Amino acid sequence: MNSPYIPPQVWTWNRPSGGQFASINRPVSGATHEKELPVGRHPLQLYSLATPNGQKVTIMLEELLAAGHVGAEYDAWLIRIGDGDQFGSGFVAINPNSKIPALVDRSGPKPVRVFESGAILMYLAEKFGAFLPTEPAARAECLSWLFWQMGSAPYVGGGFGHFYAYAPEKIEYAIDRFAMETKRLLDVLDRRLAESEYVAGPDYTIADMAIFPWYGGLVKGWLYDAAEFLGANDYRHVARWADTLLERPAVRRGRMVNRTSGEPSRQLHERHGASDFETKTQDKMAAGAK
Repeated sequence: MNSPYIPPQVWTWNRPSGGQFASINRPVSGATHEKELPVGRHPLQLYSLATPNGQKVTIMLEELLAAGHVGAEYDAWLIRIGDGDQFGSGFVAINPNSKIPALVDRSGPKPVRVFESGAILMYLAEKFGAFLPTEPAARAECLSWLFWQMGSAPYVGGGFGHFYAYAPEKIEYAIDRFAMETKRLLDVLDRRLAESEYVAGPDYTIADMAIFPWYGGLVKGWLYDAAEFLGANDYRHVARWADTLLERPAVRRGRMVNRTSGEPSRQLHERHGASDFETKTQDKMAAGAK
């Protein structure tokens, strides 16, 4: 029988954390190497990867363009977090937390950096006057759900996702603890969507864009291969809402940008213009290289 773990009086980092992301986890911040970020021709420069947090912003940008906001044109540059790109000096300069996504707005006299996905969604919504209600009660409802997602993400990703899918060993207590919380959060959302077409009310908002890649991803089976384990069929209102969002072309395009896994036809590693969806997906790039 293994002896129970007794935490030391002072924790020290003396071995890798283990698991799929052990090579990039560390208890200190800051750059590990010098590397400048590329800059494209559009006002908005996005540095990201198509994780759920990254998808929030690319969905928002594609929705803005679909709504006719030409100033929302953007360059999306791929940040390979498994390779440690987020610890390059250029990236750390725009996000000292070294997490994707990060955005630089170069449309004004001085570049503006924005990091944290929720902050980017709010920044873009306010900049373009779109997808965020202005009436006080409706705005409060939208922002409440936006921050609900931001607060719950660590339980779903770093908690359930890590211990269920990525940890070097399966720990029953940890998986049970975070599965319980993930199911509770799914139930919160399902009950809300039983009474409302969209998360914040009758209109599609940044709350939907923030929540969909995480909770829509869970019920659709895109995250951690855990839909059956979590009983995704129990959340029929979440599934209805997710299917509704997937009917939106901008959502489908946003899910493709900076994607490096799955079908090559659904991967657009970098996005520098609308035509890239037709010419530069990974299947098209592979065909052109032959």
